[in-house]
Amino acid sequence: MKLLTKELEEKILRLYTTENTPQDKKILQIKYFTPDSNWSWYVTEYDPNEKVFFGLVIGFEKEWGYFSLEELENIKGPLGLHIERDTSFKPITFKDFKKLNRD
Repeated sequence: MKLLTKELEEKILRLYTTENTPQDKKILQIKYFTPDSNWSWYVTEYDPNEKVFFGLVIGFEKEWGYFSLEELENIKGPLGLHIERDTSFKPITFKDFKKLNRD
């Protein structure tokens, strides 16, 4: 599976575009996940030159941070499965995401 198509790349806001946007108003645009563990990466921004994303990472903790396309392409989960893009994921504000994903 191609993790980042040209079409998706063109839709993602550029890195630092939402730097001054309140966290609840940031839009999670793409979801990546490991099919054999509980890790997920939600993209809000992207730098096409450096191939670096910014977004929400859910793994051991929930945190905002940077992650690279190369990193996602090379990670394998505990059973050796590659990262996948959730093709059914629809963009959502972080505020609405929190409402749907309470724990």
